[in-house]
Order: sequence, then C-alpha cells, then structure tokens
Amino acid sequence: MPDPTPAAGSFTWFWFALLSAVFAALTNIFAKVGVAGIPSNLATWVRVVVILVVTSALVAANSEWANPLDLPRKTLLFLVLSGIATGASWLAYFKALQMAPASQVGPVDKLSVLLIMVTAVLFLGETLNWKQWVGGALILAGVILVAQKAPEQAASNPPATVAKAQADRG
Repeated sequence: MPDPTPAAGSFTWFWFALLSAVFAALTNIFAKVGVAGIPSNLATWVRVVVILVVTSALVAANSEWANPLDLPRKTLLFLVLSGIATGASWLAYFKALQMAPASQVGPVDKLSVLLIMVTAVLFLGETLNWKQWVGGALILAGVILVAQKAPEQAASNPPATVAKAQADRG
C-alpha cells in the first residue's frame, strides 16, 4: 500500500484542513438550528445517515469499495475505535448545542486541537516546536475566555429551558 503522506514541502494538506475548518463551522451553525425542538440523539442519527449516504456515493463513484473484513486487523480495530470516538463526540456535541450558544460550544469543541497535539506527542512520537506549543497554549486560553459567560450576558441570555418556560407561561 503506498504511503499517502505528501512529499516534503507539499502544502496541499493545508487546503483540505482549511476546508475541514470551514465545514466544521457550517456544521456548528446548521446543527444549532437543526437540534432545536428534537432530541439530540435523533439529530445525531440523521447526521450519521446523511454521512453514510454521501460517503457511500463517494466510495462508489471513485471505485474504492473493498470488503472491510479484508482490511488488516489493526487498521479495522483503529477505524472502529475512531468511529466509536466520533459517535461519542457527536452525541456530546449536539447535546451541548442544545444547552449553550453555538459561539461557546464550537470553540470549546476545538480544544480537541490541543488534545490532539498532546496525544500525538505522547502516543505517536511526534515532536512539536515552540510555535506549536505556544499556539496550543493560546487555544487553551481562548477556550477558557470563550467558555465563561460574562455576568451581564448570563442575566440577559437565560438558558433555553427557562426562556421556553417563561414563554409558555406568558
């Protein structure tokens, strides 16, 4: 199997990573609207079905189908573990979106960037330079700042359940 890692100096990965960030931002906004009024688990299920259909079409269109049971056991194990982690992440993410503003949930969710950096060093043997560590520290600082509601914001923005109860009474 050829190594999918691009040649040294290739910057193509950056454009795919940037697209990922754009789509992640859209995911946050679309999901915030989509989870309103339905159980977060159902919303996650709908998302999974859409992803299954779209990725199945991509695999078919690119003639990439292979029997998953023929994959190397280690590959299959880690893809299954990744799928479980993805599902757990999405379930928690959609629940958080029901409970808090997207502008707070999204940045906290991106704390995963720092966690990826630390686990890549600890478990994958990757090395980070000082710029990457400073960037990770800034992400952590940003998450801490964004996650905290200002006292005036908390008073003027009651939780959705309180606002709904007030609307139902009024």
